[in-house]
Amino acid sequence: MKKQKIVTIGGGSGSFMVLSGLKKYPADLSAIVGMADDGGSTGVLRDELGVLPPGDARQCLIALAKAGPALKELFNYRFDEGGFKGHAFGNLFLAAMEKASGDFNQAVKTAGSVLKVKGRVLPSTLRSVRLVAVLKNNRKIIGENKIYGNTSDLINLKRLYLKPEAELNPEAEAAIKAADKIIINPGDLYCSLIPNFLVKGTAEALAKTKAKIIYVANLITKPGQTDNFTVVDYLRAIEKYSGKGIIDYVIYNKEMPGDDFLKKHLRPGEKLVMAGDIDKFKKIKLLGYNLLSRKVFQAKKGDALSNLRSLIKHDPDKLAKIIYNL
Repeated sequence: MKKQKIVTIGGGSGSFMVLSGLKKYPADLSAIVGMADDGGSTGVLRDELGVLPPGDARQCLIALAKAGPALKELFNYRFDEGGFKGHAFGNLFLAAMEKASGDFNQAVKTAGSVLKVKGRVLPSTLRSVRLVAVLKNNRKIIGENKIYGNTSDLINLKRLYLKPEAELNPEAEAAIKAADKIIINPGDLYCSLIPNFLVKGTAEALAKTKAKIIYVANLITKPGQTDNFTVVDYLRAIEKYSGKGIIDYVIYNKEMPGDDFLKKHLRPGEKLVMAGDIDKFKKIKLLGYNLLSRKVFQAKKGDALSNLRSLIKHDPDKLAKIIYNL
């Protein structure tokens, strides 16, 4: 049986979860990650050293790593005191490798060799960019970190764009063209998913690929940004930037946990994402499964954004099995 060529698109914890499950299958994996992050450790390194954002690439590298647990823990280790407070070691390693080689793409490959990754991690673009949100009153919010933490204005979002314009990494483009399946990972809609489609050439490559394109829908709404969003609303937002008609399948959660689970894990203002009026999408196959993980999310020491991260996650093994067998 031929190895499936699977490409994932996204960033952060959503990509980590999808990749950590798929890694267990005989697949040729390529993870395309966004390059607009400018918060936390990543933001400091960008501002002080002029490097490209290492955070999302680091998470994907760790997810795909076949190295021993000690090395993976080292790359994920976050200092909680001293001059390095808030920095993950893996971010420092990638920043140092980029400064030494002058090439972030090469830095990611070197880290991949150290961690013995199964597959590849590919920056969506190799240009330094910032994410810009334009509101309906034409006010601009500049920077992914400010957009991610905004819990009041994004409900009036008009559009998103990258400044400056950026071209798709040729290696990422080649991976999209050669793929059998392309997974749009769950994740923060405006900061983890859409920035990938804002890179010039991505939507065009997705429109031309022969791969089946699968969107894994989010589990939880984000207060002040995606309040009351259904799977249909997320789908429409993604299609606005990735192109209409490119998505073949949507995998979404249909499990309704008990009140005790929700009281323990939902943050104030969060709600489970419901399917919505899915019959409107005649050409897309919408597949509902029980996908909730029962593991409790543990915030890392020194993670400045831990209070904004959802506590409810997909079960990576269940999801990987569905994706692989689809």
